[in-house]
Amino acid sequence: MEQQAKRPLRADTERTVQTILEAAERVLAADPAATMGQLAQAAGVARTTVHRRFATREALLDELTGWAARQFADAVDSARPDAAPPLVALYQVTANVLRVKTDWSFAMNRTADDAHPEAARIHAEVRATCIRLFSRSQEAGVLRPDIDLDWTRRVYYALIHEAAKEGAGGGDTDSLATRVVDTLLRGAGAPAGLAGQTGI
Repeated sequence: MEQQAKRPLRADTERTVQTILEAAERVLAADPAATMGQLAQAAGVARTTVHRRFATREALLDELTGWAARQFADAVDSARPDAAPPLVALYQVTANVLRVKTDWSFAMNRTADDAHPEAARIHAEVRATCIRLFSRSQEAGVLRPDIDLDWTRRVYYALIHEAAKEGAGGGDTDSLATRVVDTLLRGAGAPAGLAGQTGI
């Protein structure tokens, strides 16, 4: 009986925490120096409620970083990178990750690998997943057989980073994902025939 009575409270608590974190992301993305009082106001809760959930501002930032990292991992996993056809998975991972990086730009841009072990572990797992997806893409002929997979991953990450900045300004996520994948697979060079005409 007592256990059943606690369940709604636990769900309410989780919703309150999520509301606070979502408000914190919005406010901190615009003003990284925002106070706990400002975060509470944006979340529509009392400042004491925020302090009850997070003892300090740093504790809130740590939870925000972990929350965003978990959203990041879920975005990658939901694209089925180890099972879906490589090109389909590559596009879906890109679109999903861009949505997370756009929605959680402040938290995703925090440097937390040393200070936040959970975020560091999640990002390492995502890197390994990315390499597996690129390896499958190589085997399927989507990527060149002689390509350096780690270099390709770093270029891919840089493309996503730039696309996410554009997405934060109101760019369409699906269009940006298509642009990222197209740039990764085709590059910016002219077709071989045109390159030959320039004397290269």
